[in-house]
Amino acid sequence: MTDTAPAHHDVLESAGHPGGDGLVKPEYDDRLANTDLAPLKKQTWSSYNIFAFWMSDVHSVGGYVTAGALFSLGIAAWQVLVALVVGIGIVMVFCNLVAKPSQITGVPYPVINRAVFGVRGANIPAIIRGCIAIAWYGVQTYLAATSLMIIFLKFAPGFSAALNGTTFLGLSPLGYLCYAILWVAQAAVFWRGMEAIKKFIDFAGPAVYVVMIALCVYLVSKAGIGNISLNLSSDRLSLAASIPVMIAATAAVVSYFSGPMLNFGDFSRYARSFKAVRKGNWLGLPLNFLFFSILTVVTASATVPVFGEMITDPIETVQRIDSAFAILLGGLTFVIATVGINIVANFISPAFDFSNVNPKRISWRMGGMIAAVGSVLLTPWNWYNSDEGILFTLGILGALIGPLFGILISGYYVVSKQRVWVDDMYSMDTTKRYWFRNGYNPNAVASVLIGGVPAIVLVLVGGVVWADSSSAILSHAGDFSWFVGCGLGLVAFTLLERANPRIAHLDRDLEVATSGVGQ
Repeated sequence: MTDTAPAHHDVLESAGHPGGDGLVKPEYDDRLANTDLAPLKKQTWSSYNIFAFWMSDVHSVGGYVTAGALFSLGIAAWQVLVALVVGIGIVMVFCNLVAKPSQITGVPYPVINRAVFGVRGANIPAIIRGCIAIAWYGVQTYLAATSLMIIFLKFAPGFSAALNGTTFLGLSPLGYLCYAILWVAQAAVFWRGMEAIKKFIDFAGPAVYVVMIALCVYLVSKAGIGNISLNLSSDRLSLAASIPVMIAATAAVVSYFSGPMLNFGDFSRYARSFKAVRKGNWLGLPLNFLFFSILTVVTASATVPVFGEMITDPIETVQRIDSAFAILLGGLTFVIATVGINIVANFISPAFDFSNVNPKRISWRMGGMIAAVGSVLLTPWNWYNSDEGILFTLGILGALIGPLFGILISGYYVVSKQRVWVDDMYSMDTTKRYWFRNGYNPNAVASVLIGGVPAIVLVLVGGVVWADSSSAILSHAGDFSWFVGCGLGLVAFTLLERANPRIAHLDRDLEVATSGVGQ
């Protein structure tokens, strides 16, 4: 027995907001389709747009601190650069892998998962990724709010001091004001749609580079070029001792980018060709990240002779400069940088993910606003500075990113041989390919558990038992959870599909299949 697909106009009106750029066919079920989730009518993004996406993703306070921290691990500068190149190279390879199915079909990350998890089962990876994004959205908004607070305190000291003396639920009235300003600003950009977001990130990434280069030149000129050292650590390890640290640094880079890497299909779907995606990834990842890392470490090194101590937080660096113009320009720049990464990494993902749960009632815009409201309710300023808070929230959720990645890669490349029947991803017909069992692929669900449980255990053991270990591998065990989960998820799904195939009949209806072979 099959379900009857509703009429096309019901789908368009269901969300109550302006429609997206997708083409909803009359036979698509409104429980699975709206104009935000349907295959795109046009794919227009160039390699520069992908490059700008990565600039926005890299150029953040978190990226600055992460890059600087790697140079303070006790290994030589060339060893850090090797770890950075290897780590970001791994990110680029896997981003290309996850980008292809979405670019070829023109559908976002949660929809392409229907071809692996089932039309209902795809909500499992969607909800997991959406929850991670909500948590990080709140954190990034809070970090941007701290930059804005510095500007208020500098230019309106009396007003700001009066609002900064007391706290409510862990945050001062000034903090709430700055958080609210940025919350509304980000929502306004997001609400205008992907075209507005594309224009914002096209501007934000280069703008941040200009200011960071200016900050670097200023500090180097103040410090003197001879006083700059790329080695930020006073400890120097032997070659044998440095190898585990290099491995840990590589894992840290991959772990840092694991979130946007997983749902990169939400952006690659807009690219005009897969070639444009590969070129944009090459420019935006190894080249951009390497230059950004060198820039940040030179800047951090210059803070030692200028301020008498090393400062890896760019917000604090700007605050130390005795110049109103520098504080205003630097503060606004890091606000823009943080807003940029927040929109691309933590707003768009839950927008698609939550819309996928109930396309009839939740539009892309509404999905994003659910994430924005949820981020406030989590009060990120209370747990962001708590190691335990991060470990038991983002750590556990983040451990599931690896298995989800491995399962998608196995499902598309190994099992399905890069073939997708796009229209079947929007059908609740029990005879269609992706219905599997009650809308779920039991092999995919089992693989999440097989890959996810060991990854979560590794995060918890690494964070609780090995946190203070002298071994770089053990103390950074949580960063390896992505590799463990991804490998186990990929292998488990591949073996389960071979033992009891759910994705089958790949030679049937080839004329209507969308193939990525040769692309």
